[in-house]
Amino acid sequence: MSDIDALELDALWEEFHRLVNMTSQELSAWLRTEAAAENAEQLPEHAGTATGQHVLGILRKRRTDLTDDDIKVMYAIVDTVGAQRRDDLEPQAGDAAWRHRLMSLGHDPLKPPE
Repeated sequence: MSDIDALELDALWEEFHRLVNMTSQELSAWLRTEAAAENAEQLPEHAGTATGQHVLGILRKRRTDLTDDDIKVMYAIVDTVGAQRRDDLEPQAGDAAWRHRLMSLGHDPLKPPE
């Protein structure tokens, strides 16, 4: 695995799982729903974006099984979701596309914290 130390990996793992607030089942269902809206429906196990599929794979792994690619994706998700989060979760016109983009990464901004 990469040059990341155990404390940094622990912090990344915690932040990733805090921001990715959809379960693997919820994300899998969402990716299938999004793919079905396109012209050619994909096979269920390949539905959604490559990043969405990678997030789904990470959700199904133990921390000790992470690869360097998994760690890169986790950093990217933490950066992307963190930059797009908002505190005003009142629905507004045009918010559906914003929400759907985040959901394709495993973050539902309207899901209440647990």
